[in-house]
Amino acid sequence: MKYTQDEINNKLWAAADSSRTTVDGGVFKDYILSFLFYKYISDLHKKERAKWEERYGNDKERIALKMNNARFRIPEGASFYDIYAQQNKDNIGEIINKALHSIEEANPNSLENLFLADFNSQALGDTMQKNKMLRHLIHDFYTLDLTEVEDDILGNSYMYLIQRFGSDAGKKAGEFFTVRQVAKLLAKLAQPKPGDRICDPAMGSGSLLLWAGEEIEAQGSKDYALYGQEKTGSTYNLARMNMFLHGKDSARLEWGDTLNNPLLLENDQLMKFDVVVANPPFSLDKWGDKHLENDKYNRFHRGMPPASKGDYAFISHMIETAKPKSGRVAVIVPHGVLFRGGKEGIIRTALVKENLLDAVIGLPANLFTTTTIPVAILIFDRSREKGGANEKRQDILFIDASKEFKPAKAQNELTDKHIAKIVDTYTKRKEVKKYSHKATLQEIEENDFNLNIPRYVDTFEEEAAVDIKAVQAEIAHIDTELKKVEKQMQKYLAEILK
Repeated sequence: MKYTQDEINNKLWAAADSSRTTVDGGVFKDYILSFLFYKYISDLHKKERAKWEERYGNDKERIALKMNNARFRIPEGASFYDIYAQQNKDNIGEIINKALHSIEEANPNSLENLFLADFNSQALGDTMQKNKMLRHLIHDFYTLDLTEVEDDILGNSYMYLIQRFGSDAGKKAGEFFTVRQVAKLLAKLAQPKPGDRICDPAMGSGSLLLWAGEEIEAQGSKDYALYGQEKTGSTYNLARMNMFLHGKDSARLEWGDTLNNPLLLENDQLMKFDVVVANPPFSLDKWGDKHLENDKYNRFHRGMPPASKGDYAFISHMIETAKPKSGRVAVIVPHGVLFRGGKEGIIRTALVKENLLDAVIGLPANLFTTTTIPVAILIFDRSREKGGANEKRQDILFIDASKEFKPAKAQNELTDKHIAKIVDTYTKRKEVKKYSHKATLQEIEENDFNLNIPRYVDTFEEEAAVDIKAVQAEIAHIDTELKKVEKQMQKYLAEILK
């Protein structure tokens, strides 16, 4: 039977939840997501083999030839079902590790070094505790046939688990997770189109890239290319699995520090992209400024960001990797980016004077698992440069969407309605009272290039006029009633004391 999206989500989370012991969610996610991927390719492999066995019977040579030409290979004895048969062995963690490593070796071009989670690690507890957890995991996944779902359903379930673990892992989730609705909003604001190269230089688990791709597929096209780089090894591998599960095997993903060692290069120069999106780490300390004073790619020609705050380092990198006269950048930033002075003020001023900044959008507080502070989205449009299609556009659109959200127990949420309003206001560059304003460059300059949103969007609500006479009459009435009560209390007290 085919599973629905909710059914597969619930089954997978139940398997994750029942198997988990005392392992921190930020760590356990690597095990459960690796296991999901392992079970999925094992199920595909099993189904593929059954198809050829039905067609060719006992002709092992032809079956082996067909299996060798499959999307991936699983060596003899290394599938999930081989592990299931050995689940009661005391060294089950070691057996799982060997199986996963043999799969990596059999697929050097696609799955090499993919499974970094150590299933024999002491982090999972002592031998008894670890084996118990692994047997729970094996048993729960055994009951799921992951070929009984569409590819997009399984990919969505993978994203669902990432989101659940993001919420569960709290602040540690920032390295791999962008809230679904915020990612969706950012992808829409980036306005990708068929034929685009799309990049996320701080890709985490790859969700922003996938959302941007979905925007193009909604236009009826699959003509686009995805690129990303991620610093953390385990998170980089989450992105690789995520792309595989969504059928985006061709995405070019790199493992390394984007700021200090950008790896998306062409002819020893930074690759250029039509769309660049990111939710980089907020105000990253010690991001590498000392090593980049003579950056060979000249990304910081507007100024070197401060050592303790890497926000403008990521912004500078993203703008320099967007195609001149046409590329677009959409990035999530903390509000300090809008108004902090010093080195950041110098860079911000240069960006405004170059007419690159297209919009500043303020979002509600408490949208993220990583922080409760409100954040903003900056959109830079290189088509506003001289010679670009929008070079005559000389204003910056400010949107204050900070008060529009759905309150929730753990985090506030953006609904599709909220997203639609923001996107519609941006794309039509509408001015809406107490919501949006198109500020001229002269206005920005008069504010010393401070981009703090309340300077441009007045959301102040006047309080209703107070009727002084009515208030005085009410006070007089209350005073009279109070005197009556006091007399009555004195009467009661006198009776008690008799």
